[in-house]
Amino acid sequence: MLKIYNTLTRQKEEFIPLEEGKVKMYVCGPTVYNYIHIGNARSTVAFDTVRRYLEYKGFDVNYVSNFTDVDDKIIRTAKELNITAPEVAQRFIDAYYEDTAALGVAKATKNPRVMDSMPDIVEFIQALIEKEYAYESMGDVYFRTRKFKDYGKLSDMSIDDLEVGASNRLEDEENKKKEDPLDFALWKAAKADEISWDSPWGKGRPGWHIECSVMATKYLGDTIDIHAGGQDLAFPHHENEIAQSEAKTGHPFAHYWMHNGFVTMDNEKMSKSLGNFVLVHDIIKQVDPQILRFFMATTQYRRPISYSMATIEEAKNNLAKLRNAYENVGHRLKDAVESIGTDDEKLAQLEQFKQDFIHEMDDDFNAANGITVVYELAKTMNIYSEQAEVSKVVLEAMRELMSELLQVFGITFEEETLLDEKIEQLIVERNEARAAKNFQRSDEIRDLLKAEGIILDDTPQGTRWKRG
Repeated sequence: MLKIYNTLTRQKEEFIPLEEGKVKMYVCGPTVYNYIHIGNARSTVAFDTVRRYLEYKGFDVNYVSNFTDVDDKIIRTAKELNITAPEVAQRFIDAYYEDTAALGVAKATKNPRVMDSMPDIVEFIQALIEKEYAYESMGDVYFRTRKFKDYGKLSDMSIDDLEVGASNRLEDEENKKKEDPLDFALWKAAKADEISWDSPWGKGRPGWHIECSVMATKYLGDTIDIHAGGQDLAFPHHENEIAQSEAKTGHPFAHYWMHNGFVTMDNEKMSKSLGNFVLVHDIIKQVDPQILRFFMATTQYRRPISYSMATIEEAKNNLAKLRNAYENVGHRLKDAVESIGTDDEKLAQLEQFKQDFIHEMDDDFNAANGITVVYELAKTMNIYSEQAEVSKVVLEAMRELMSELLQVFGITFEEETLLDEKIEQLIVERNEARAAKNFQRSDEIRDLLKAEGIILDDTPQGTRWKRG
């Protein structure tokens, strides 16, 4: 039974979708004014892993994640680069797809953009005005926060205890336009020389929070199964989404709210002011993207993760151990018999590994415990591949199970075919040279292969090789 920690109720709950076998999931995407940083990537990878596990469980997941392509930062970047705001957005949307593809992130069912949603945003705001949940003031439109009686239920905060200016977007001048300092902007009047759209309240552009409410309800419906994002979005962004969405529709906005943990850099919170703000675009030039993916995907999504060269090296070594186990089994397929007497016992053991994996992942997508089961599987694979006689049935089942479980983490071991035949020929030649006590030639071949990144391992069952 799958359980999810629901931020809204602050407890783990059995996951029961609105429609049997289907999941409506919305994840807040990036503001596209720069390449994504590792904090963005952590959220993207975490919820891609959640999505993969839901699909592994047999759910049909409608996964929507937006691009915020209208924003102060985008406008500022456009001025700095002397290009238009849409050009800035498109440049970094393209970069997002490139960088996340390198991390093995599956494309969303839909990636809606704010610029394409203006008629829907205006219509949504107009509905809130008609219900007296919103009001116009000097070209801006604000949401009456106190009118929504459940405000604060996600963040577990009383509206009377909320600090004025909780959102970074609030300014003193803006407060003068409001009925109440806690009201938040749904629409902003246009400033000179800024991109804007027509509306019943004059030219302007939407506030941040309204965008996700509009896009989530447009593509997934008034009530969705899962709404997800980083912990920093719980307040005020997600709190405001709930208020404006439920005020308009009269229905619960999302049944399960999920929030991923922060990323620290060498155990310090990542921030531009500390100079430890790193972009994925730069990291993957130095670190194998699959290792970075493995590092982030195998931590339980609610836990903080510490990015450092030490933690990346640990992930690299752990992933290499799994790959070695996979390749060891593949090597033994060459001399395996069709089956042996212990096949049923081994296949039952593999089924238990699968059930253990599901048990751990069903507990709020506990990836750390899930990957531990895969490590235990790898140990069993290594021990079995060392046996004098091995079964093809068991070896293939082992490789299939490891591939199946690693797919949940976005990891695949593609078969290495480049130069394989040549490597095998050189290994045969080296073995012949060793048998003839021609150690000079044997060492030459080993050194030649080493220079190509091929590592040899002489075992009682023969010489094995792997790519370093």
